Amino acid sequence: MFRSFYNYYLSSEKDLAKKLKSVLGFVPNNLGLFKLAFFHKSMNNAESTDVKSYNNERLEYLGDSVLSTVVAEYLYNKYPGRDEGFLTKMRSKIVKRKTLNKIAESMGIDTILSNYSQGKISYSMLGNAFEALVGALYLEYGYNQSRDYIISKILMRYLDMKDLEDNDDNYKSQLLEWSQKESRNISYKLISKYKQDKRDRFKVGVYMDGEQISTAEDYNKKSAEQLASFSALKKMNIKKVKV
Repeated sequence: MFRSFYNYYLSSEKDLAKKLKSVLGFVPNNLGLFKLAFFHKSMNNAESTDVKSYNNERLEYLGDSVLSTVVAEYLYNKYPGRDEGFLTKMRSKIVKRKTLNKIAESMGIDTILSNYSQGKISYSMLGNAFEALVGALYLEYGYNQSRDYIISKILMRYLDMKDLEDNDDNYKSQLLEWSQKESRNISYKLISKYKQDKRDRFKVGVYMDGEQISTAEDYNKKSAEQLASFSALKKMNIKKVKV
């Protein structure tokens, strides 16, 4: 309690503490850890090996695993009568980049992220920072407390579970399911990877029976695959898909 009070009123990082309270609803004890969750690698000095590793990627890795476990447990308890296939699809819909980006935007994560990144903030950076934030929560408060917070303050507040049940915008999954039914071979290839605004950008191609049918680019490889899959579905008029 005293540490939170100090961080909010007396710390040199009190501005960060106030923004964290606005986003999280509380002030964490370890401000340095939570600051790291928003520190994008674009802020690194490429010529300094000491600073190069100071970014949120390790926290993002940890948060990704924690979030996947929390969501799996939440869905298992919420849907006692549904099978493994349904639970797996629902978890994929929740932890995919598009959903996490929306959650992060609703939480106001961009108000903090803009202070610790250079250049234009891409939409995918919001979801990355959210996962890093989950990693920070886990390190400071442990699994049980983090799980309870994520479920009550994030999943139940920012997700429309009925909408997730009814809609499928996993275009890659749709395309692969179609290819299995039609006995066609769908594959994905990374065409190029380059820097833009000091961030990696990926160009991905979708190939059917070895022939390229669509391409797409994004700052996240998985997102690029989804966009390319959406383009392929539209081009081949396979089915009406949600934009």
